[in-house]
Amino acid sequence: MNPKTIFLLGSTGSIGTQTLEIVRANPNKFNVFGLTANTNARLLANQIREFKPKVAVLADTTQEQLLRNLVGETETTLFFGISSVRELIQDSSYDVVLNSLVGFSGFIPTVEALKAGKTVALANKESLVVGGELLKSHLSGTTKKLLPVDSEHSALLQCLIGEEQNEIEKMLITASGGPFRTYTKQQMSEITVEQALNHPNWSMGSKITIDSATMMNKGLEIIEAYWLFNLPLEKIEPVIHPQSIIHSMVTFTDGSTKAQMGYPDMKVPIQYALTWPNRLPLETPRMDFSQLRELTFEPVDYERFPCLKLAMDSINIGGYAPAVLNASNEVAVERFLAGEIPYISISEIVEKSLENIHCSETLSVETLTQIDNDTREFAENLRI
Repeated sequence: MNPKTIFLLGSTGSIGTQTLEIVRANPNKFNVFGLTANTNARLLANQIREFKPKVAVLADTTQEQLLRNLVGETETTLFFGISSVRELIQDSSYDVVLNSLVGFSGFIPTVEALKAGKTVALANKESLVVGGELLKSHLSGTTKKLLPVDSEHSALLQCLIGEEQNEIEKMLITASGGPFRTYTKQQMSEITVEQALNHPNWSMGSKITIDSATMMNKGLEIIEAYWLFNLPLEKIEPVIHPQSIIHSMVTFTDGSTKAQMGYPDMKVPIQYALTWPNRLPLETPRMDFSQLRELTFEPVDYERFPCLKLAMDSINIGGYAPAVLNASNEVAVERFLAGEIPYISISEIVEKSLENIHCSETLSVETLTQIDNDTREFAENLRI
């Protein structure tokens, strides 16, 4: 069997670097067609030297000369500017796109890859949040061409093997509750950036770590599951599970429930998406059930975590609302990280954006892009 060839979008981020660790550990199973990075020219140069991809893209065009100097002589063709990705996705000499881009920037590559008939291992949940309705025509009710990299959706995918769609009663998506699970609303008004970036269970990039703290991340995951598994919203439920051992569960119409379990390690869902429906050995900690003392669960408090409720509301509103939710949240998180707004204003900016940004035009890539731009401008200028 020939090695599977990967086009890795976002190779210098957390998911990207862990993906390359998997490639490094399985040189006979995987090789790299292409790598893309946003601004980290030095790490991209190291990756180019090690993995020798056919192509590499650096989105930040101001660092072109730096990357060329760092790489030196190479057989890798270098591209600059994110627009290069759209054309390279059409290349026939790779097997799977692993999209770990952050935010709306990952949407168009997902669309183009699915239109080109490529398999997409998706770590960019915003693709489905923003454009799930557009992507649905490419999904055809299956996950054969779109495989989730999120631990929760990978868990759901694994729980559904051998099961029938009409026998699903409920999907339960677990959430750690983040660092502020026990905080009062008053305590939340005083949260610092440093506190918000200190996740108790997972090591992730800053944007997704803040989303986990606000539980917006869980809201985005519910929207993602809504499109990925073709279920009504009332059949998808979040539940707090502080230990992050059970990654998600599915309850069936006969009352039985399947759960996928494991210590927090993103390499597990990354590798499963690359090998689905098969598995490869992976050096990761094993569960020792003789030492496992408790698994606890709590309901979600929507008053303390309004971002999660706003995300679920956006699905009911439909149309462009999820795109508005996503864009306003990205801006609000950036403003919080920059010290411009307090933590509790993240949800306020999202709520005001949903109230004020509307569009009656037919859903399309062009109108989604315009709504994304309009929402960002509104959210950036909003004074709370």
